[in-house]
Amino acid sequence: MNPILDELKIFTGNGHPELAQSVCDYLEIPLGQAEVFKFANDNTFARIKENIRQRDVFIVQPTCYPVNDNLMELLIMIDACKRASAGRITAVMPYYGYGRTDKKDQPRVPITARLVADLLTAAGADRLLTVDLHAGQIQGFFNIPVDELTTLPLLGEYFAAKELQDLVVVAVDIGISKKARDIAERLGAPLAIIEKRRMSNDDTSETMNVIGEVEGKTALVFDDEIVTGGSIVNAAKALSEQGVKDVFCCVTHPVLSKDGAEVLAKSKFSEVVVTDTIPMPPEKRNGKFTVLSVAPLLGEAIYRIHKGQSVGDLFI
Repeated sequence: MNPILDELKIFTGNGHPELAQSVCDYLEIPLGQAEVFKFANDNTFARIKENIRQRDVFIVQPTCYPVNDNLMELLIMIDACKRASAGRITAVMPYYGYGRTDKKDQPRVPITARLVADLLTAAGADRLLTVDLHAGQIQGFFNIPVDELTTLPLLGEYFAAKELQDLVVVAVDIGISKKARDIAERLGAPLAIIEKRRMSNDDTSETMNVIGEVEGKTALVFDDEIVTGGSIVNAAKALSEQGVKDVFCCVTHPVLSKDGAEVLAKSKFSEVVVTDTIPMPPEKRNGKFTVLSVAPLLGEAIYRIHKGQSVGDLFI
């Protein structure tokens, strides 16, 4: 073990233990011993199986499917650590569930992203470490420090190494255009935007128009997450109709609910590049998926938080 990290402890629930182990491998420390399971009455139980008094504790737990189970595990583990006299508790949420419900865009609806922030704080979290929030304003829902990491450099480096010719980066909607512009600048490519309209609350949308010059180019479609795959596949179809030669896709969070993996397998994408902020089980992986690990990024951020160093300097 690195003696500098003696006071650092990393634990995980059942959300993504492989990622937590990879983070520990990067830091050259053992994964903390804990047990998290459900009783026969469906109640979640957590127990920290080692001394963490006054230790700097990080709990790695994306709140992906099953979202409510993973969220409750995280809250209960935070409470267990608080009651075990942990010195500081950081919730490490590579994927922030309920992040899409970040504003009141209809009458009589909740702002669940804010509710989750309140729950984490009430449980005893002292800070949050997360990756590519669906909406940046979610940081403002917290009264504790929030460090938001981004996978844009990781994704950008991957595609830069491919040296794609006549490349254009395409944002799947106006809301993601700022991050897509960052990718475009890193790759020295122009930006195009898909104009679309959300049709209902059931994840369906209608692709409306392609804004920008894409004919005869290689397109790299960018979004922060894939859910059903419908929107991004419609974007690929619209680009093909506009005369694009080849279409690639890069996304941070591969939610892939319902038959999302099958939809993408049949799409016009040559390759779909995602990260492991969410687990990708073998049955969802097909010949089109490439998975990049965020473990080094999370590991370096955890080290810097533990040592009181700048996290922002990671992206300079």
